[in-house]
Amino acid sequence: MAKKKIKNVHSNTQFETAKSIFGFSLKGWVASSVKAASARETRAGVRATVIVVSEPQPKRALLSLKKQLGAFPKWQEAQLTQWLESQSPSADLFSLTLKDGPVWFVRLVETSNSSSSDGPRETLEKSVFARARDAAGAVLLGLRAARVEKLVLDFTASTREELQGFLTGLEIANYSFTESRGYKAVAKRPTVLLLAPAVVGDAKDLKTLIQDSSRLGVAVNLARHLTNLPGGTLTPTAYADLARAVMADATSSKDVRIDVWDERRLKAENMNLLLAVGSAAASPPRLVHISYRPKDRGAEKRPIALVGKGVTFDSGGLDIKPSSGMRLMKKDMGGSAAVLALTWLAVSSGLPLALDSYLALAENAISSNSFRPGDIIKARNGLAIEIHNTDAEGRLVLADAMNVAVGATGEDAPACLIDLATLTGAIKVGLGGDIAGLFTNNDDLAREIFDAGLKRGDLSWRMPLFQPYKSMLRSNFADHVNAGDGFGGAITAALFLELFAKSENGAPLPWAHLDIYAWKDSPSGAWTEPGGSGQGVLSLSEVLGRFVSGKWAEG
Repeated sequence: MAKKKIKNVHSNTQFETAKSIFGFSLKGWVASSVKAASARETRAGVRATVIVVSEPQPKRALLSLKKQLGAFPKWQEAQLTQWLESQSPSADLFSLTLKDGPVWFVRLVETSNSSSSDGPRETLEKSVFARARDAAGAVLLGLRAARVEKLVLDFTASTREELQGFLTGLEIANYSFTESRGYKAVAKRPTVLLLAPAVVGDAKDLKTLIQDSSRLGVAVNLARHLTNLPGGTLTPTAYADLARAVMADATSSKDVRIDVWDERRLKAENMNLLLAVGSAAASPPRLVHISYRPKDRGAEKRPIALVGKGVTFDSGGLDIKPSSGMRLMKKDMGGSAAVLALTWLAVSSGLPLALDSYLALAENAISSNSFRPGDIIKARNGLAIEIHNTDAEGRLVLADAMNVAVGATGEDAPACLIDLATLTGAIKVGLGGDIAGLFTNNDDLAREIFDAGLKRGDLSWRMPLFQPYKSMLRSNFADHVNAGDGFGGAITAALFLELFAKSENGAPLPWAHLDIYAWKDSPSGAWTEPGGSGQGVLSLSEVLGRFVSGKWAEG
């Protein structure tokens, strides 16, 4: 498809500044608060302390801690000894209150499956990075009660992976939706003094690690914040403008171009599925395309295409949801939030990898203009789709956007396509909210996404693209229906998307679909409050790095 000059579209939505997105700051707390320090600096005054314990022998570990902190009362020494002798890999954190303030001891016992190496791992056991990340959440919650002004991080006995996980976890745990929106006073954060491990290297290397960890946490929190915003605030047109503000913060470089397709352009491009889903809403649909073309590239020279489902609110349409099913439907744009956050992360960090990111934005509302069950709509790729269920709308907005992505040619032809979507309740029934359903037509891509998720604690599990189930998508009146009845709902949804993961000559493109929940029903680990989770950001940021390093290089 020839690249066309696209009209930029603006709405009247106002943002405070490019640095503040509906109250959310893109400036990381960890990057601005964590400072390298000497041992002498960390011993002054009342403080909270985090100490990484790496000595596996309990008696030697206790002696080392007593030398560092002084003698403990007998009852505290007994508790600490009991914790040190525990062999449970889940016993990552233990705390005591000493005369100089609270102390958290962190011990990240290495297991055969939690290694940070590049070797294969077969179980969904937590990695060292994930355990350090979640320990940081517990520490930050404890700090709010302790009200200390200084936090000392003694990571001299830790690995680089442990430190990166903990710093990323501090950034993730620092997010509060109510604070960012001004509904609650902002809690005072302590100054953080860091004693870094020798494996980090010089001061410049340490600063880079702090900045990278903070930026990764900010990206997760950006996706969380977007997902938390009410559907009446984050309309499709407001979302398109917000994407501009986010990317304006990331760079002023000519390497980034943002194009927004309005209704006129969507009609001209035959984006009829996207238009149908958004036809009933007061705020019309949009397609946002962010093109990132850095001058320097890693091993993979071709762009990676990312597509995110951006249904800003889903009533179900005329096949209306019950009130219980509609309650969380502001999160139905969680896939697009992850894509936008990943793009901001790549651009702001100068990732040497070309990207094409697509946000398919619409609100599935109800009015006299609603699309109806039984309607036959021609997709952008020419397939006639009979609407079996208006509540199966996410695959429709993705389908047209995916067709735009795979239609790029020449230097813009993608090396692979990855889509993220809060697509089906069926996948949550099978895997729960913390594990994404991974559907893909490529075994290598499946392995990379699965392993990256293990490493970063952002899990997925491969599900089958069982071709016989495609018969459930047969239509008597069109090429396909948009949804089937009965079992296997997550599989049939993925099979529908697979119809659009082909280039214009019909050849399949390496493609992966992540069916995500994008939400935390309750606090856990670094996520210290329920709400948007930013699912997909941690795992796919690792995957993009692997494209740069050459695991996916094709030329």
